[in-house]
Amino acid sequence: MPYEIYPLLMFGLAIVILLMGYPVAFSLSGSALAFALFGYSMDMFDLTFLGAYPERIFGVMGNQTLIAIPLFIFMGVMLERSKISEELLDTMGMLFGKVRGGMGISVCIVGALLAASTGIVGATVVTMGLISLPAMLKYNYSPSLAAGIVTASGTLGQIIPPSIILIILGDVISSAHQQAQLAMGNYSPTSISVGDLFVGAIFPGLILVSLYIVYIGIIAAINPEAAPAIPPERLKELSIDGVWVQIFKVLVPPLLLIIGVLGSILTGIATPTEAASVGCIGGMVLTALKKQLNMKILKEVMRTTMQVNCMVFVILLGASLFSLVFRGFDGDEVVREILTNLPGGMVGAFFAVMLLMFVMGFFLDFFEITFVVVPIVGPILLQMGLDPIWLGVMIALNLQTSFLTPPFGFALFYLRGVAPPEVTTLQIYKGVIPFIGLQVVMLVILWFWPELATWLPGVVYGK
Repeated sequence: MPYEIYPLLMFGLAIVILLMGYPVAFSLSGSALAFALFGYSMDMFDLTFLGAYPERIFGVMGNQTLIAIPLFIFMGVMLERSKISEELLDTMGMLFGKVRGGMGISVCIVGALLAASTGIVGATVVTMGLISLPAMLKYNYSPSLAAGIVTASGTLGQIIPPSIILIILGDVISSAHQQAQLAMGNYSPTSISVGDLFVGAIFPGLILVSLYIVYIGIIAAINPEAAPAIPPERLKELSIDGVWVQIFKVLVPPLLLIIGVLGSILTGIATPTEAASVGCIGGMVLTALKKQLNMKILKEVMRTTMQVNCMVFVILLGASLFSLVFRGFDGDEVVREILTNLPGGMVGAFFAVMLLMFVMGFFLDFFEITFVVVPIVGPILLQMGLDPIWLGVMIALNLQTSFLTPPFGFALFYLRGVAPPEVTTLQIYKGVIPFIGLQVVMLVILWFWPELATWLPGVVYGK
């Protein structure tokens, strides 16, 4: 058997074990160790490669950027407990209630605000599904349209900063960029930070939300019964003055928090890690102002934060061992050979990688794909001349599309778990398809106008 086939077999074995339902971290590390011992017995693998693993663990422990992950998780979980989503939805619904499709537009705006506040995709989909889906059904929205709006809006936390996903992707892209620069003979490589990716994702995220809103408006105009206005008797429950007072009370605090976190990063006052600590304090203050903060809530938030954080970092350590053994089998060279020999050169290699990630998104979470695939293919694509910030935003959008796509999209499973019984799985699938089309449109727009992701970081950071 050709030596080049072994890293591909190792990758395939890891995927098979994952599909069998074993924990991700142990699937990656277990398959890596099994292949390392097999390769050693066949005189094809040098076990001294494993000697670098403790240094990798220490590198993860000492990575200042990754400290932002538990802090942003804490902020997101705390805000989830503050009931802010319920108040935002009621208030925005009243604001747009007279407009046909107004409730759907409100859900998109609230989804964007929650994405910028929490950055936790699964929690946002579940929360929106529990609160906004029954509300839209109550006002006689089409079940499929309502399900599509909730699912698409709930995944905005993947692309709108500050996102945990963008933090992880930014750190991995930064490492891949340095490897690519060194491989090209540049021994003073420029650095790419998480802040660069945050800033680069702002315009694409806002444009995507705008596409959602325009689509809902078109549907409401063409088929008013699918997205009716809120009944006048419901709107009369609050006076106009009452609505604006409620808007001020409900909308201003989370906006101030978002501005404080993102603004401090954009202005260079704070790093993402420092801004995350500000977000934690802001989240606690906001929850306290809404009279939802007590010792019981604080313990629940800390416990959830610990569980999610442990899951992320155990996967990171497992993926680190996997990539170490993969490189020990010269897997990176095998992948480079495959990608560089594809028809179309850089374009062909890019689309092949994006297609691979899209399909893997059916079966693997974002963390596994980022920790395993991006470190392997990232340096190769960047050596071909792709911009690292643009590539990071494209990967995030691509995986967001994958998580929406039937029949395996993770967001669909999240919503199915909390949707009312009268909303069928087929209706959820049918409703999300137009939003998948909008995601593809956004990817096409960013392909032809990469400046949407690269211009603002250049202005903010002078790159």
